[in-house]
Amino acid sequence: MSRQTDKRPKNLTFEYGNTVRQFEALPDEPDYQKERGKRKEERKISEQKRRRRRAARRNRERALRMSAGYVAFLSVCAGIVGIICAAYVNLQSDLIIRQKRMEALESSISDLKLENDAAYKRITTSVDVKALKKKAKKLGMKYPSRDQVIYYTIDKSDYMTQYSQ
Repeated sequence: MSRQTDKRPKNLTFEYGNTVRQFEALPDEPDYQKERGKRKEERKISEQKRRRRRAARRNRERALRMSAGYVAFLSVCAGIVGIICAAYVNLQSDLIIRQKRMEALESSISDLKLENDAAYKRITTSVDVKALKKKAKKLGMKYPSRDQVIYYTIDKSDYMTQYSQ
């Protein structure tokens, strides 16, 4: 057996120019850990987003499904609201009718007052006061004396009741 020698040179070093080559520094281990941590965080955030989307989709699907009990409950509520609205409209119409009746009564009262005032003026202008005084003197009537006149004060009322003494 012959021994073959390795023909490759054992020490191969190259020089670039007359200066020593500068080595690139290896990244520090903490930077690798930071990148790894960032990637983990990003994966965690994307997973959370996926979970939220799935939960939102499930909630939307649940919201679109209505059970028979829920539909019955909503129907009863709608019926109650309809009855309340009908009662409210009925009360409003009654109120309007009563207001119109009141306006008609107030109008008739004002017409009657005008007629009453007109009749009073007609009566007062038709009476001749001088003729009345002459007729009263013929019948023996005369003006009252000071001690026969009694004055009354009325406190905020339309009439006064007189009792005999």
